[in-house]
Amino acid sequence: MKKTTKNSNPLKIYCDIFGHNYEISKKVTSHVKEYTCKCCKRQLTTNGNGKLTELTPKYQEINAILEKIYARRMVRLQNKTLTSSIY
Repeated sequence: MKKTTKNSNPLKIYCDIFGHNYEISKKVTSHVKEYTCKCCKRQLTTNGNGKLTELTPKYQEINAILEKIYARRMVRLQNKTLTSSIY
């Protein structure tokens, strides 16, 4: 008798056979992005070496802080270019 579980997802089986279909779900910076599989909703991010790794709570926190720093830097650079073009 074959045992079935409630957590078996037919889309996960698709990903196991054909591979994941990742799309960018969030751009943290110009180099760091978060990816989500369209089928099974598996989440990945780029690590410090530029390779894809699982999006764990640790990486979610790192990406959130990195996004804040990057946004502040971009605002500061925009303000700097605006003030230098006035003079």
